[in-house]
Amino acid sequence: MTERTVPTITPRRAAGRAARGSDAAAAAPRDGFWNALTAAQRKDLRAAARPRTYSARTPLCYQGEDSDHIIIIESGWAKVTSTTPDGREVVLAVRGPGDLICESAVLAARRRSATVTALNPVRALVVPAARFTGFLDAHPAVWRLVSGTLVQRQDDADRRLQAHVSAKGAQRLAGLLAQLAEMSAKHGPPEPDGGIAIAPPLSQEELGSWMDASRETVARALNNLRSRGLVRTGWRKIIVADLPRLRAYADGDA
Repeated sequence: MTERTVPTITPRRAAGRAARGSDAAAAAPRDGFWNALTAAQRKDLRAAARPRTYSARTPLCYQGEDSDHIIIIESGWAKVTSTTPDGREVVLAVRGPGDLICESAVLAARRRSATVTALNPVRALVVPAARFTGFLDAHPAVWRLVSGTLVQRQDDADRRLQAHVSAKGAQRLAGLLAQLAEMSAKHGPPEPDGGIAIAPPLSQEELGSWMDASRETVARALNNLRSRGLVRTGWRKIIVADLPRLRAYADGDA
């Protein structure tokens, strides 16, 4: 089947379609893009996709490349990174099961602004850009989910910048771990004692990059959080022992 030419879809056009009569942010899929779709929408989108698996540390898309597809993660975790002009890799976010990734460049008809790399084995659906926009035209309600996803991610980036300005190292790490724990709790059972194991396998260097701190700062911050009984650590494992208290500490309320 011959695919049609990919239309130029600007953020204004996408947001306009998505937000008619409602606030786009209200449509943000908190449990992942895929889980927010109906059974019929999932069936049609799967029919437009090709399944693919990625081994750990394999890039799913590259910063600077032309945009020709979007990806939906079915299982596994990936990190979103950007390379600075001086060659430093900065972690921007983590994506997991049900998340839509590599989407903003397709919708904005520009080159990708970040690299997405598998943290562990990832199973995904890859949808060519023309088929994805065709799917969105056939399911106008999904535009709200896509637009809501973009708005939510911009809000997350703004909160990260605010935390970098206002919070100390241990508080910044607490906020990051609380966010990761909330994500992880959606995709796995709690520990026997009620703790939440952080699912994305991030190293201390990667955590430091995400919170704009050195590995040494992360190690000191972990010691601080351990001493407060907020987290437990093991070999490449972090368990959030008390999520409400950890969130309160991150917010400066404890």
